[in-house]
Amino acid sequence: MQSFGPAIPRRIIVLALASLAVVGSSRHAIAQDATSLLRRAFDNWRSKTSATTVEMTIKRPTWQRSLTMKGYTRGETDALVRFIAPPKEAGNATLRLGNKTWVYNPKLNQVIRLPASLLGQSWMGSDFSYSDLARSDDVVRHYSHKIIGTTTRGGHKIYQIEAIPKRGAPVVWGKQVIEIRDDGMLMGVTYFDQDMKPVRAFVTEKVRTLGGRNYPAVMTMRKVGKPNEWTRLETKEAKFDIPLPDYIFTKSNLSNPRD
Repeated sequence: MQSFGPAIPRRIIVLALASLAVVGSSRHAIAQDATSLLRRAFDNWRSKTSATTVEMTIKRPTWQRSLTMKGYTRGETDALVRFIAPPKEAGNATLRLGNKTWVYNPKLNQVIRLPASLLGQSWMGSDFSYSDLARSDDVVRHYSHKIIGTTTRGGHKIYQIEAIPKRGAPVVWGKQVIEIRDDGMLMGVTYFDQDMKPVRAFVTEKVRTLGGRNYPAVMTMRKVGKPNEWTRLETKEAKFDIPLPDYIFTKSNLSNPRD
């Protein structure tokens, strides 16, 4: 048989195939690491259950106001948020169960289910949306993730994770870029529209010990290009992994609170 070139030693072929296998497995490991980092951050943020007291400050060029709310979470998606101050806002509440969201307005004395198309709308006039305040892990479940960079800040390594929606995912954003600290702390998120232009971003400004753990205690959301408009959430109290009665996460409790 005619030879068309020098024979390639078998051991070189084996080494080449092994190298390709290592590269492939490394890429898979990086993807897994990105998702694991996100999961750890959201587990720290919500835990199995949580009960928090949060002060929300809304800043606009000509005015500023503060509101206080109590929040409860259970599992990966269930959440109840109820305003307790100031008096004119007290009683307004939002309930999320799975992928369904209801709001209660005490002035109307009416519980309304929000369609999915409205979940990205402003919540109580703030820069946060209804879906934000549930602190759900939609970005973990409905997006694909990869680490796109790292930096060092305050003695910690910060991972930058790009999250791209999976095909057909019920999400609003075209992309998110999330910063996770090496200890699992959620440090910030930049949200991009469907044209991949940054629309808004939030950052964790202070980390404190709350409920026996390090926690993103002060978080501020800003619209891109509008430095004088922002909303800040400051968690005053937090408890995690505590027993919460089932009635808290009901439409009845939404309008007739027992929590």
